[in-house]
Amino acid sequence: MNSKIDVFGIDNLADLTKAAVVAALYVVVTMVFAATSFGPIQFRFSEGLNNLVPFNKRYILAVTLGCFISNMISSLGPLDLVIGTGETLIALITMWLVTNHIQSVIKKLAASVLIGTFYMFIVAGEIAFLGSSAFWPTFWSAYLTTAIGEFVCMTLGAVIIYMINLKYDLSK
Repeated sequence: MNSKIDVFGIDNLADLTKAAVVAALYVVVTMVFAATSFGPIQFRFSEGLNNLVPFNKRYILAVTLGCFISNMISSLGPLDLVIGTGETLIALITMWLVTNHIQSVIKKLAASVLIGTFYMFIVAGEIAFLGSSAFWPTFWSAYLTTAIGEFVCMTLGAVIIYMINLKYDLSK
């Protein structure tokens, strides 16, 4: 009997390898830019890899795993493993569900950038909850700064992913 198990688009060794490489790349890029990857003002350049999700759902697990491993060194502690990684998983699933019905690659990437930016309210809530000042002012300032950082990093990632997709079919 030849049975295949498809877990988020990973159903063979090649898919698993691609997902593992993306997860590792997420961790490496986060660590290289660790000074800007954590905290209320963050530019986590590895978030540009979120833009792979519209091409193949295997990247949902890959990026989520990379985020989880990266958050192990977060200054926000163990809560960031749950909240930060959970935010990533929710945003990526939303990206997949929304972009799955869009034909244009540019529109898919634009939707991904906007969805990723929107969901930063979860990270802002985590920062405000753990902060030592008033919740709402901390929340709104953290949302503004994390959303700007997410928008910039995902936009840069979208441009890079778009150019890579011109040469290599990222859906395979």
